[in-house]
Amino acid sequence: MSAYAGGLSCPVCGLETGENDWHHGCPRCRADGRSVNLLPRYEIEPGGIDRDATAPGLFKHRSLLPLSADVTPVSLGEGGTPIIPLDGVAEELGVGRFLLKDETRNPTWSYKDRLAAVAVTKAKHDGADTVVVASTGNHGAAVAAYAAAAGLRCVALTVASVPLTMKVLMQVYGAAVAAVDDLEGRWALMRAGVRERGWVPVSGLADPPAGSNPWGVDGYKTIAYELFDELGAVPDVVVVPTAYGDGLIGIFRGFSDLVAMGLTDRVPQMVAVDPFGAYAAGLAEGRPAWMERRPSVAFSIATPIATEQGLFAIEQSGGTAVGVGDDTEIMAGQQRLARQGIYLEASSAISLPAVRRLVEAGRVGPETVVVAVGTATGLKDVGATADLLAEVPVIEPSLEALDEAIATR
Repeated sequence: MSAYAGGLSCPVCGLETGENDWHHGCPRCRADGRSVNLLPRYEIEPGGIDRDATAPGLFKHRSLLPLSADVTPVSLGEGGTPIIPLDGVAEELGVGRFLLKDETRNPTWSYKDRLAAVAVTKAKHDGADTVVVASTGNHGAAVAAYAAAAGLRCVALTVASVPLTMKVLMQVYGAAVAAVDDLEGRWALMRAGVRERGWVPVSGLADPPAGSNPWGVDGYKTIAYELFDELGAVPDVVVVPTAYGDGLIGIFRGFSDLVAMGLTDRVPQMVAVDPFGAYAAGLAEGRPAWMERRPSVAFSIATPIATEQGLFAIEQSGGTAVGVGDDTEIMAGQQRLARQGIYLEASSAISLPAVRRLVEAGRVGPETVVVAVGTATGLKDVGATADLLAEVPVIEPSLEALDEAIATR
């Protein structure tokens, strides 16, 4: 039976350590000037996935999550999201299949619920009273909701520029929310709370960034298990909108588990997409490189620097990275998917133009099975969408007036 082995290890240098002092990543790599997240260790045995059908949400996969058997899950019914085939989009792009893993169906409408469920479960079991998160919205909303379910206090640090909806979502779940002027300032404040008050961080606080809470990162492994279960095979390419690489490395680790169990002989090519091209630059230079920061409609993933864990997942899977910096192109992707009945936030819809660029570069083609992870709903930022739509006309209640309005539209 596969199980959490206890402790953490570095994916880059292989250092193994206990569960303590993980906040700033691997100490050996840090001494070498690299910021690398520590991640949970497992004992993986050949055979199938040992599922617990009685467990809630993604905890049915708890044998492959970094939790001991005596841990009581904190679940809101996350996971089990649908895989939606978009055949018309596949034909337009020129790929064999284009599938959307629709993570908008999670309790707070983003895939961050998978991370929050596992990280908050671990924090509660370890006796924490307060969790802290730095977020532009999705991460903070998820942590706030799961902290509420766990009976824990949540402190959420954000920036003033995020949409009102994001702030409301964090606040309505009971989090103490405050905004600071800059992204790096949030991390400094988090570090002070962790150091001086014993708060448990659920997002990253290292500078340069390394990644989020290690136990939470492995919540994303369950996306790989679900894809394999429903497709009956491993897809060729998985495209993940990426900021600090938590989802990217988590999904990669899930597929790696399947290989270790002998259920498949390969992992898919992992593709990171971001608006500044941070991951493409990191691959080209062999390590994270700072990019110029600018406003982006894809603000949820607008990171100016890649992480080592994200680059590791790309390199180990034979994948690649795509930068899509044109807001117009991103929003066109959102509208195209909406015409298929899928409303994703800009930071998620960015995957569509990314796949188009992969086709143009010859990275994918007519036989390729592509899965795009739809990370969050467009309802998190309706203002960006509304700016592109015509004003709704006010008309007289007659068919003639309606016909005129429709014709004008």
